[in-house]
Amino acid sequence: MLSPVVVCHQLRSPENLAAIARAMANFGFSDLILSDPQTHEFRVAGRIAVKADTVMEHFQVAQSLDEALTGVVYAVGTTSRAQLKRFTPLSPEQAVTRLATHSARGKVGLVLGGEKRGLSDDELSRCQDVLVIPTPGPQPSMNLSHAASILLYLCSRQDVPPPAEQPGASLGMIKRLEANMKDALLAAEFLNPQAPQHVLTELTRTLLRAQLTEREAQVWLAAFEHLKRTIPSSASR
Repeated sequence: MLSPVVVCHQLRSPENLAAIARAMANFGFSDLILSDPQTHEFRVAGRIAVKADTVMEHFQVAQSLDEALTGVVYAVGTTSRAQLKRFTPLSPEQAVTRLATHSARGKVGLVLGGEKRGLSDDELSRCQDVLVIPTPGPQPSMNLSHAASILLYLCSRQDVPPPAEQPGASLGMIKRLEANMKDALLAAEFLNPQAPQHVLTELTRTLLRAQLTEREAQVWLAAFEHLKRTIPSSASR
């Protein structure tokens, strides 16, 4: 069974938190992270989440989406929008299959946006892929906990491959690598200091597509840390 980390970003409703926790308990999941939660009525949610004690007693709180995704090697974000920047949305079945494939490399994350506005383009950019649940009826938007239930059911039905020989690089490690790349490439005058992020994002997405192992990412990280130390001294000569 596929067991992703469920990340709820900016969740507002204790009732939805309770419903998501109960759905997780229905299908045997327990790894929940609340990213920048907009409600702290956790005791209220706990009273509503019948027989979901395993989830409600052990969930984590992260200050940001980046922090919530630090330990995963791959993440899929959810949205109801059909028009997206840089993404071709996956079906739920396609997304769950990709989550399973990447789970051989380490923990994977299923990211759900808050009730008010979902995930922004910037927040979706923290994920490698995006999924949309088709809703052809007169009501295009789906309740957060209902969407979670559908996706968790599909995950519970998904077989997973055996673990890879070497663990994959976590998104937290890739984020550190991106920061070091930015510093080194700015010092080398490769990036435009007024708008470095566009090219930097393209470089980072290339590394994500390469599916680096943890060891490979450490080598890249050491290389750019070395460049950071040497480029300024070379330029000053």
